[in-house]
Amino acid sequence: MAANGGTKAIVAALAANLTIAVLKFVAFFLTASSSMLAEAIHSVADSGNQLLLLIGGKRARKAASPEHPFGYGRERYIYAFIVSIVLFSVGGLFALFEAWEKLQHPHAIEGDFWWVPLAVLIGAVVAESFSFRTAIIESNHVRGKQGWVSFVRTAKQPELPVILLEDLGALLGLVFALVGVSMTLVTGNGIWDAAGTGMIGLLLVAIAVVLAIETKSLLLGESATRDDVARISEAIEAGGHHRIIHLKTLHLGPEELLVAAKISVGAAETGRDIAAAIDGAESRIRTAVPIARVIYLEPDLHREAGRTDEISGAGHVSGAGHVSAEAGAQDPPA
Repeated sequence: MAANGGTKAIVAALAANLTIAVLKFVAFFLTASSSMLAEAIHSVADSGNQLLLLIGGKRARKAASPEHPFGYGRERYIYAFIVSIVLFSVGGLFALFEAWEKLQHPHAIEGDFWWVPLAVLIGAVVAESFSFRTAIIESNHVRGKQGWVSFVRTAKQPELPVILLEDLGALLGLVFALVGVSMTLVTGNGIWDAAGTGMIGLLLVAIAVVLAIETKSLLLGESATRDDVARISEAIEAGGHHRIIHLKTLHLGPEELLVAAKISVGAAETGRDIAAAIDGAESRIRTAVPIARVIYLEPDLHREAGRTDEISGAGHVSGAGHVSAEAGAQDPPA
């Protein structure tokens, strides 16, 4: 659902941006408005970004190889990070440069087609609103009860937050351009047009920085959500007599989770009993958290220690009070 929803939002945004970009360039050539040029480049950058997200989604579906045994799921994170760079450089910095040039040499909107940029901008607002609506609907399928800020900050699927922020930025940018163009037409002073262009540039730079920070975190490797860690813990301990010594999780991609845990076993248990217990725990984990695709469970002897050990998958703490039987062993198997 998440991947398909992300693709649907990307395609809707791409169709809107390609159409809008052409109209904005036409308006710029007819009026020489810097706001229209900045918005046209903004739409081109957004279109390129959406193509990058589609490429990333396709490459992420490649099968695992000996060189990449955990697959290519993080390709989606890499391309989302490239999107933030493109938005910052091609969109934001260009708009700021254009605003600076226009401030040095302001001029009124030229020609008899003064109404064209207004018509294009209003039409663009309508088109972007439909694209934004699609992104909101698809995001609602996966964000649950999370607030929007929390969703953007914690979502493991990078496409939806990227499209949400791009569409929001596009709508705000259109408002800035509309104000700048309107005030230039009313006053005949090109400073307003330059100011609108500058606001568009600052907006795009801010969005690009937010996207870069969030996708960088995904690239570094994020654990499962707190809810998923709790479900995994419950699934492991559902057998009754096995407890978690420590647990670590890592997203190999938006829909693929690695789970590594050390679990306690009794000294009297046979190898057959331990193997059966591990098989049962793996089955329960996959039922509780279907995206848990790669699972490593290591048995260790149960020892009472009178302390708690951290479950580092999402910062939770287990009250099991067990320690590893191996001296200094704290990490899951590679």
